[in-house]
Amino acid sequence: MLEWTGSFILKDELIHPAGAWEYSFRRLLLDVPDNVDMVIFPNYESSIERDDIKDPCTECRVSNVAVEQVWGRRRRRHQPRGEMAGYRGGSSSSSSAGGGGGGGGAAAFATRVLLLLTLLPMALAAFAFALQWRGGMRDPAGAAWPAETQRFPGMENSPLGSSSSSSGGGGGSYFAVTSSMMGSSAAADCAEILGRSASSSSSHGGISLYRGWGFDSDAGLTPKICITGSTSAGLHQILPWLYYHKVIGVSNFFLFVEGEAAKPAVTSVLESIRGVKIIYRTKELKEKQDRSRIWNETWLGSFFYKPCNYELFVKQSLNMEMAIVMARDAGMDWIIHLDTDELIHPAGAREYSLRRLLLDVPDNVDMVIFPNYESSIERDDIKDPFTEVSMFKKNYDHLPKDTYFGLYKEATRGNPNYFLTYGNGKSAARVQEHLRPNGAHRWHNYMKTPNEIKLEEAAILHYTYTKFSDLTSRRDRCGCKPTKEDVKRCFILEFDRLAFIIASTATEEEMRNWFREHVLWNDKDTNLKLLRKGAIIRGLKESGVFTTAVTSAKAHKEKQSNMGLPNITQSSGDPLKATVRKILEMVDAQEEAMPPLSPPSFLNPIVESDLS
Repeated sequence: MLEWTGSFILKDELIHPAGAWEYSFRRLLLDVPDNVDMVIFPNYESSIERDDIKDPCTECRVSNVAVEQVWGRRRRRHQPRGEMAGYRGGSSSSSSAGGGGGGGGAAAFATRVLLLLTLLPMALAAFAFALQWRGGMRDPAGAAWPAETQRFPGMENSPLGSSSSSSGGGGGSYFAVTSSMMGSSAAADCAEILGRSASSSSSHGGISLYRGWGFDSDAGLTPKICITGSTSAGLHQILPWLYYHKVIGVSNFFLFVEGEAAKPAVTSVLESIRGVKIIYRTKELKEKQDRSRIWNETWLGSFFYKPCNYELFVKQSLNMEMAIVMARDAGMDWIIHLDTDELIHPAGAREYSLRRLLLDVPDNVDMVIFPNYESSIERDDIKDPFTEVSMFKKNYDHLPKDTYFGLYKEATRGNPNYFLTYGNGKSAARVQEHLRPNGAHRWHNYMKTPNEIKLEEAAILHYTYTKFSDLTSRRDRCGCKPTKEDVKRCFILEFDRLAFIIASTATEEEMRNWFREHVLWNDKDTNLKLLRKGAIIRGLKESGVFTTAVTSAKAHKEKQSNMGLPNITQSSGDPLKATVRKILEMVDAQEEAMPPLSPPSFLNPIVESDLS
């Protein structure tokens, strides 16, 4: 049994872990032998010298040493009584021997030494805390962050220079800010950043929800997941999207920005968050992409040299090609292409974590397909879709065929298709050699046919046409004529074509009436029928797909959410067999680029091979 000295307790009451290798209570107890059941902390009592003390913890001096200066343990039943008695006896004799002859001088000297040993580590700890808070110390986790080894045009045009805060050695916290453009100091925490963004976006409620966020960094967590996307959205949409995916396990983001997203007020905030890389659409970037091998290949050829959505589809594919190189250089294991109106819902994992979900995927799988669910809004005054929308229409892949086709008429409500927009989901791909994009929805490989699986519970939540302004925003981004023939060369999906024509030719009142008729789900009887049949699900806001994930991250707790679907509890048997329970089916990859596709209809029943 080891004998320890030096630790005591201050009343009322502070634990002082003196005697450990470092000033840490955890370190102190870690060094206690395994056979010890209880550790006794002798107490020291304060002796005040003034009657006007206001803060005892900082103004009182320590004295009145406790008589008992030993560590004790509760005697186990199987241990001999003599052993414990001998231990206590030796300690007591030592104590009594030290008490004679020295007198008051020795006691006073010991008190001063103990006081010095108490104040010195506390002062050092306070100094270290002050340095770290001001950004003067390197974050140990930042040293392991992958260094930037690949430069692309557009990356050097950042208002923050080279976005050092997102590369190795960035130091500080996730939210260390170095931009003078925002008028901030050399470092700022998340609350300060989000406070600035909230003040500039006060009309977009909900930003205050993200104040005080922090994310633990652990370079050892696997797999490492990154998201790439092309966006022109504002900060009020990108921030909640980004933070939600950080909560579920995404570590890096490669964002290709233009329009509103490329403004300094937006990019200076985004670049201050570790793991976020901003790429601007500069002239140099466009010239580099014009020399891409994709232009000489046939798989994307049918989308070349067309305006609006076709042009965007090609641009996304070229950005994905660059993001693959960045992901490989950053040491990523998985890459996902996602828009800022889409959230990944990792249902089916043992915990609400995309990292956990992909960790359970068999090693021989190259790509994981997430079927998408589409938002079904019940009001036309939504401002923050992620926190206000709670009803979604389920994907064809997650419904029995008789339910899908039996409720097809009620679910479409006179619209061209079951979904307003695409229905063929998005995918995650392993970062490996010869990987290439296959359009915005899939990935492929130059040297082999990827082995793909489709999950039966995990999904992409697509928040499409959630606001009335989405009608006019699509109109303003495209210069096509509002005729049935011309919109075919501009838009891939039929509903987008109809929406563009309405937004270009109708009055605002007519547009609102059309929006309520074709987008709004305000028929309670129809909603109830589809809910009972399982075609739509609601309560996502209450079950915590978004809001609860945010609040639980602030409390550093993992909270399970099942979005109305049964959880998967993996068995202790064969891990591959347990994983297969979450797989809907194996899928054959296709060579040609996969565009956004509508779900199957009565007139055009798309078989699975066509969808994938």
